[in-house]
Amino acid sequence: MPQVTLKDISIGFRGPSLLDKVSCRIERGERIGLLGRNGTGKTTLMRMLAGDEQPDHGAIEFEAGTRVAFLTQEVPPGLAGTVASVIVAGYDERVSDGDADWKRTRGLERILLQMQLDGDALFEQLSTGMRRRVLLARALIGDPDLLLLDEPTNHLDIDSITWLETFLAGLSCTYLFVTHDRAFLTRLATRILEIDRGRLFDWSCDYQTFLKRKEAFLEAEEKQQALFDKRLAQEEAWIRTGIKARRTRNEGRVRALEAMRRERQKRRTNVGNVNLQIDTGARSGMLVAELKEASFGYDDRVVVDRASANIFRGDKVGILGRNGAGKSTLLKGLLGELPLLSGTRRLGTNLQIAYFDQNRQQLNLDETAEENVGQGRTNITVNGASRHIIGYLQDFLFTPEQARTQVRYFSGGQRNRLLLARLFTLPANLLVLDEPTNDLDSETLELLEEKLVEYQGTVLVVSHDRDFLNNVVSSTLVFEGNQVKEYDGGYDDWVRQRNQQKVSTDLPKKSTSAGTNELKSQANNSAGTLVAKKLSFKEQKELSDLPGKIEKWEEELAKFHEEIAQPAFYKQSSDLIASKQTAVKKLEDDIAAAYARWEKLEAK
Repeated sequence: MPQVTLKDISIGFRGPSLLDKVSCRIERGERIGLLGRNGTGKTTLMRMLAGDEQPDHGAIEFEAGTRVAFLTQEVPPGLAGTVASVIVAGYDERVSDGDADWKRTRGLERILLQMQLDGDALFEQLSTGMRRRVLLARALIGDPDLLLLDEPTNHLDIDSITWLETFLAGLSCTYLFVTHDRAFLTRLATRILEIDRGRLFDWSCDYQTFLKRKEAFLEAEEKQQALFDKRLAQEEAWIRTGIKARRTRNEGRVRALEAMRRERQKRRTNVGNVNLQIDTGARSGMLVAELKEASFGYDDRVVVDRASANIFRGDKVGILGRNGAGKSTLLKGLLGELPLLSGTRRLGTNLQIAYFDQNRQQLNLDETAEENVGQGRTNITVNGASRHIIGYLQDFLFTPEQARTQVRYFSGGQRNRLLLARLFTLPANLLVLDEPTNDLDSETLELLEEKLVEYQGTVLVVSHDRDFLNNVVSSTLVFEGNQVKEYDGGYDDWVRQRNQQKVSTDLPKKSTSAGTNELKSQANNSAGTLVAKKLSFKEQKELSDLPGKIEKWEEELAKFHEEIAQPAFYKQSSDLIASKQTAVKKLEDDIAAAYARWEKLEAK
């Protein structure tokens, strides 16, 4: 007998049904990844399984004695007390009175040890990631038969995510989970259920196999619908033929046409993808930010200690570290929002910064999506073109009705999409993204990755999504102990380099990254003892001065280019035009020579 049976379940709120007469069976011990676009009903299905929501139609049947625990997406507000008291509150009173206290105590001891928690710590003083771990312990203390996990990796750092993966892999109970973390999904899911346009698809395979089958399914569905639409158009043409045809037409064929019309009317088209465009704005200077032994903190309390980094135009830098390590502090320090406690900081020229806040504090929950993006305007300018806000929000998959809905009624994924829509209305050559992947569905996530890779500006991103880091960033700044260290590549590259450092005492190999990342690695090496031992004092001084010279020359070159682009430029005398064109050629040659000299000095 299946552990859970869904029979003809239907539920909806406003608009089309989230689930329309779906049926499914869940067997004991399955690890099921629940997928679907934002707002398709994943959380609603979990709430129905947990008993917090009732279907409009149909029934959910459980095997006798099945215990269900639900880890919600957000930490419940107002929860306080010791970790032990929060966990014990989730204990399910199913034991006899004589054994209740003993079993509760033994269960608490076991779960605290198993999940590496301090029972005396205060819940309200923990980081968000640790609170999520406590809530998982609260869900597990009653030994559930079915565990429901809604975005369990949200707000967890990478160490906590890998711990959670290992922990869940060892559980014997059935669990159903929603996650945006593709690496997490790949490791744990043995079966995929997908909610799409009111239907529940059972793929009965792992995540990687699902991706291949889904692509083939969508191609076949598109061909089938195209054939149906062609046949419907032919029948519509037939019904509208001349008077003779109408007198002799086949009534059965007329009824078949009416059935086709009804079928076409019921069809729910694919949601499609976000039409995401990023305005890179004006070109920034070559150097975006430079830190040398820089320390930042609050009220003289050092959070980031003696960090050094060089970030150049076009770099895409990931920032990694455990929760509370100081990633957001490092971002604020890099951008000049925090005073230096020690060391030096230098910011580049002509920076246009757009900031994505993981807490979504830029969104007013009492305002509609339209009001949040428009801020009093009905039209906005995006990439130089005027757009009506409703049309612009439709690019981000918000219907006109949703655009006029208060943000407080949006899901986490919808709020993240709205924040991206607001963010990309402004031209920016420096994108600062603090956990942008939380709650986004896989389609939007993959599109965001693609656009960030194509983006010509500079990106600073804090993320715990390993696949996202692998696909987007060209280097990483990693909090290791009390230090911030720089590595080439994404998450997997960092793991490989870190492991190599542990097993080898050889000197680090020269970076093979291309373009600006190579220059950045060279700039970092110039400050280190390895290069210093091989260069004379004069050469060391020359190498350290080159980035500043190049930046100054590039600023001058940009001003010349702006002047030359003006129509009035060619109304000047031919001698003046020629002299300025000669100056431009000289600057270009000087910049090229400086880069060549930089590489030569670094090679030494």
